[in-house]
Amino acid sequence: MGMIVGLAVQGAQMLLVLALAPLLIGYTRKLKSRLLRRQGPPLLQPYRDLAKMIRKEVVLAENASWLFRLAPYAIFACTWVAAALVPTFATGLMFSWTADLIAITALLGSARFFLALAGMDIGTSFGGIGSSREAMFASLAEPAMILIVFTVSLIAGSTQLSEIAAFSLTHAQLRVSLGLALFGLMIVAIAENGRIPVDNPATHLELTMVHEAMILEYSGRHLAVIEFAAALKILLYVSLIACIFAPWGLAASEASLFAFAAGVALYVGKVWIVSSVLVLFETSIAKMRVFRVPEFLGVALMLGFLGILLRFVSGSL
Repeated sequence: MGMIVGLAVQGAQMLLVLALAPLLIGYTRKLKSRLLRRQGPPLLQPYRDLAKMIRKEVVLAENASWLFRLAPYAIFACTWVAAALVPTFATGLMFSWTADLIAITALLGSARFFLALAGMDIGTSFGGIGSSREAMFASLAEPAMILIVFTVSLIAGSTQLSEIAAFSLTHAQLRVSLGLALFGLMIVAIAENGRIPVDNPATHLELTMVHEAMILEYSGRHLAVIEFAAALKILLYVSLIACIFAPWGLAASEASLFAFAAGVALYVGKVWIVSSVLVLFETSIAKMRVFRVPEFLGVALMLGFLGILLRFVSGSL
């Protein structure tokens, strides 16, 4: 009976991230439009867009290889697994032993690898430009993410998210190194998801786009799967921030149904707060030039390095 309940709770978490990811995109678009004094699309518009793309016919280039067809599903699988491993409303679930920060970073790197290969597979100039820029940004984003992971793991004594969340709950105190890791993680999240000021997901300008350039040749269900994976990736970083730096409300694996429901409600509230902060940041800053993005990511790299240095120099920081 315990195994059945554990599988049910784990399955509920996997379905929760699937259900919330398009809603998060819809909310950010709606709030951003309201802040710019526009009506904006409905909150449920991303669900309709995904359903419309799934119904459309897939158009493939003549020189598209098997990798071009496989890449969307590989990207979605890696991103969904990574997003489902992050504790959202409960800790200590059946697969929590796999919820390791290094493993999640590796899954995100694998998804990026398949996306870059798919962008270059057709041989178009736009896809090649997007893939090269993605590789350039990843060369700084991944080391910054690893340094942030090391900073958090040195403080909590583990890289498993359930243990990190438990440590944050029992040893809640202000630490300079954790603050540096938080700001570094936010910078990495903005860059990895192609948000302003790194990229503008609402435009298709050939000279500036990164993510959109790699998926220009996709259509139909392939495009729907990639767009769904992009929404899951944003939710993953929001969940990471909530789990590591604000783990309050996470229920234990043996908790009651009421505790699980309260955990879900608090998790939705955390997603709402973090996404609102993201939209406020995007509307208050302009998009930077592509060649200034390495400087932006370099700040995250230095923040992660300073966090580790402070941890070694003074254990109380």
